Amino acid sequence: MLELLAPAGSPDAVIAAVQNGADAVYLGFGAHNARRGANNFTEEEFIKAVRYCHIRGCKVYVTMNTLVGDREIDSAVELAQKASEYGADALLVQDLGLVRVLRSAVPDLPLHASTQMSIHNLAGVEAAAELGCTRAVLSRELSLEQIREISRRASIETEVFVHGALCFCYSGQCYMSALIGRRSGNRGMCAQPCRLQYSLGGRMDEYPLSLKDNCLAEHLRELEDAGVACVKIEGRMKRPEYVAVVTDVYSKCIKDERRPTSAEMERLEQAFSRQGFTQGYYLGQKGPDMLGTRTEDDRGSEKLFTAARKAYGDGEMRRVGVKFYVVVQADKPCRAAAEDVDGVRAVVSGPVPEVALRSSLNEASLAEQFAKTGGTPYYALDIQVHVEPGLFLPASAINDLRRRLITALKDARAENPQRRRGEVPALPAGHNYQTDPLRIYQVLTSAQLTPELAALKPDYLYVPAEVIGDAPERLAPFQEAGTKIAAVLPRVITDDQSLELDDLLRVAAENGVEEAVVGNLGHIPAARKAGMKIRGDFGLNVFNSHTIEMLRHTGMLSVTASFELRLAQIRDLAKAVDTEMIVYGRLPCMITEQCTIKNSAGRCNCHIPNQLIDRRGSAFPVVRAFGCRNVIYNAHKLYLADKHDDYAAAGLWGVRLMFTTETPSECVAVAKSYMGQSTYKPNGLTRGLYYRGVE
Repeated sequence: MLELLAPAGSPDAVIAAVQNGADAVYLGFGAHNARRGANNFTEEEFIKAVRYCHIRGCKVYVTMNTLVGDREIDSAVELAQKASEYGADALLVQDLGLVRVLRSAVPDLPLHASTQMSIHNLAGVEAAAELGCTRAVLSRELSLEQIREISRRASIETEVFVHGALCFCYSGQCYMSALIGRRSGNRGMCAQPCRLQYSLGGRMDEYPLSLKDNCLAEHLRELEDAGVACVKIEGRMKRPEYVAVVTDVYSKCIKDERRPTSAEMERLEQAFSRQGFTQGYYLGQKGPDMLGTRTEDDRGSEKLFTAARKAYGDGEMRRVGVKFYVVVQADKPCRAAAEDVDGVRAVVSGPVPEVALRSSLNEASLAEQFAKTGGTPYYALDIQVHVEPGLFLPASAINDLRRRLITALKDARAENPQRRRGEVPALPAGHNYQTDPLRIYQVLTSAQLTPELAALKPDYLYVPAEVIGDAPERLAPFQEAGTKIAAVLPRVITDDQSLELDDLLRVAAENGVEEAVVGNLGHIPAARKAGMKIRGDFGLNVFNSHTIEMLRHTGMLSVTASFELRLAQIRDLAKAVDTEMIVYGRLPCMITEQCTIKNSAGRCNCHIPNQLIDRRGSAFPVVRAFGCRNVIYNAHKLYLADKHDDYAAAGLWGVRLMFTTETPSECVAVAKSYMGQSTYKPNGLTRGLYYRGVE
């Protein structure tokens, strides 16, 4: 049966989720989680929550799904070790380096790969398994067919989001909130820019990035048949009553093996919706029908929430089946035992029975007394009683025996497992270059591959694999100038696109390309299959030294430091492999499964430049990506040519100029400015986050 995982943004939400049938809850304990704005649990609250859940047969998963800096590793480890000690059942993790550290620091606590890892193909799941994860949370953009292909072949469990808010961008790949407001979604502080108004060839009252909430309540049996282990409800920022309503509907549908009724669907919509729900990704029906905004009409929801709050607040709705055993013998203390459905046992003893002067104790009356478990988290599955004749126990003694037995069973169920505490693995010293870093140019289009750019003799040229496939002849001037060329793999490659990618890499290899730049662990096998050496792109979110060390073990020749790091943090990284930094270009804000261009125009218009314009008039270019996806680029260009001494002192192997919307002549002008051969400076420049950092 599917495990139902419900959100718990507060202690009250824990009660709401558990009482309404959640098999597990996920919550934030401390600061290292993707909902730092929620009421994350204090130590005392966390201990109480774990006890409450375990007594009632519910698991507790702790979210540690953010990127962690070098100076935060120790506090993250301390938090994880406390969570392990206090009985957490798993940790959800995004940061690749933190996974490496936690595998050593809490070796007995299961790790789940968060959806923030951007896992969207089978190889990504297997990469998570190699890291030591026991479950992978799949990207929300996948269809049923893609989920089935992964789940049936995966060596570890898969988990799928079935209800709640949808990010417009692939989780873990959204940098928009950070770039425009320093609030990083990868650090748990997303400001939700996708819910704002934008103009895309139309009026400013449009919401082209705001998706309706996901609702897969009608497809739970399909997901179970597809091999999915767990289904997850989004909503740690939602109120407890919302958690109660949604969990109740999903729990009943799973346990009764049925679809929701029309009344239940109405309850879900009343609890929260954005002009209805969507199943677009799941059904493979992307498009403008998936868009929606929140309307303020709480009259129906308040009535619904009041009833939900009363239901879970009035008593125990969540009860565990227990078998009771009672023995009363002459001249011996009476004894009682309990065993629950999970095999947990408890035994207590009471007073020595008296000789009956009038009516003696009988088995039926004693069983009736032990069946009185109302107000507790238990109910009697079976009661076996043995009473020798002619004995008597007062009712108060029997009630006390039953109460102490139930308390002992609670304590036994809540007892924390004995787990080991390990050490943080050591880092190698790393290598800091004291010379000028190598020059790396990255292009987006074949038109940018000009002889004039080749004449500047960059050390490396990064070219999208699709561009190489379309115009391999344009590589020749660069190869003749001694420039090494690497094929940049798309950031999203689903399993049904693997053959197309294989063909692109084959063409690249036939044209002398020997290296590939990958931004996802799930793409490494494709590059290896093509016989290419591997370099790491920014999509891997290299935020600390342990991530670099972990990627070294994959065989990567180099990695790219996260552009959410401050320059000082990049300088201080222990660079176990060559490390590069992006120093120029429009940084990517989002990569989305939606084609924003088609949603707006009603037809494919990728060849025409498009811009997303916000309320302040800033224009964000929208560009087609592999698989008819879109990349939304920052309105302002990162420019650091006049900061050469700063980045040259960061111990880098290379610095990358990332050309996106530039004309061929602009590419040359920019490159020359970084060589000190021109005074070119773009309009609307930004220093990015290298000096400001992120929250």
